Amino acid sequence: MNSRDRVIKAFNHEEVDRIPLFITVTPELAGALAENIGVRSYTLADSPLSQNRISFHEILTKLGNDVVGIGACSPSASPMQNLGNNFYKDEWQIEYRKIGYYTDQTTYPLIHAETVTDIRNFAWPDPLAPGRFDLAKKVVAEYGSEYAVCGDLECTIFEQSWHMIGMEKFFLDLIMEKDYIFELMDHVMAYSIGVGKELVQLGADFIWLGDDMGTQRGMLISPSMWRTYFKERMGCIIKTLKSENPNLKIAYHSCGSYFPIISDLIEIGVDILNALQPNAADMELSRLKKLYGDEVVFFGGLDVQAIIPFGTTEETEQEVRRVIAAAGEGGGLLLAGSHNFQPDVTVEKIMKIYEVAFREGRYPLQIK
Repeated sequence: MNSRDRVIKAFNHEEVDRIPLFITVTPELAGALAENIGVRSYTLADSPLSQNRISFHEILTKLGNDVVGIGACSPSASPMQNLGNNFYKDEWQIEYRKIGYYTDQTTYPLIHAETVTDIRNFAWPDPLAPGRFDLAKKVVAEYGSEYAVCGDLECTIFEQSWHMIGMEKFFLDLIMEKDYIFELMDHVMAYSIGVGKELVQLGADFIWLGDDMGTQRGMLISPSMWRTYFKERMGCIIKTLKSENPNLKIAYHSCGSYFPIISDLIEIGVDILNALQPNAADMELSRLKKLYGDEVVFFGGLDVQAIIPFGTTEETEQEVRRVIAAAGEGGGLLLAGSHNFQPDVTVEKIMKIYEVAFREGRYPLQIK
């Protein structure tokens, strides 16, 4: 059984040889891992929306990942611009400043928008611009027969929309139901559909949608607001992508707690829940498995906030065992972090995650 078969069977709630993995990491940790296992060169995608999800295939498949990520990169004519002094600008006309390990957004290109015309007059990126999928095509050609392919399409509606005008303005104008807000979201949705359809055509076995709708304590907006403004749009994207391939699976990402809308997500066609942040309210994995385990697959779950970065190696081992015990029985688990693993996680702990997953994730499970 190869990795692709393993993932697809797990998605169909079958117990195979072992639980599949899809670990993702930041560039700093990737470099340390590459040095540790002797990988001399590896992919780093020029993709402001999903770089960490679609890079480092050479490292992570060697370690034991069963999935490779593909996504939309900057097109040939509009690569990420280095403006100097740690400032950068992407094709969406958004500027960033690199501070430490991360880049903080410093400008919002449509912050003064007030009318539908303001939105329509913006030079929106072309989802099919030349060069955007060159890396995706290369990855599918090299890995697609052996590994499951994930098409990354996070920041699907909400996040990319507020990135254009600022979060405070977005929420205020959404509450007031200004016409331009819906035009903005629909333009972002059209871009996501264009990218998503291409990823499906290139061979993605599942598409990873998502918007961060959760905090540690609950949702950023009320569930009723999400249902009013986002549910139908997300459902439209899912329906369109599944019409391209009836066997396609849809994963949905949100950091934090989004428990109140899980049933809604299942209703509109979500097959896989991510990121399953264990420290967020109501996101206890064993409970979610009991409630929804017959309807969805669980993807993520490993604690990247506390235990793995700050605990001992032994506590890391116990964390892997916890997730396997909570959601591994009967298939339906893609083991991963509840976000990318970052430089506060040691190489030793990453290696321990794979070691324990290979040993304890074999079926029939011995962990109960």
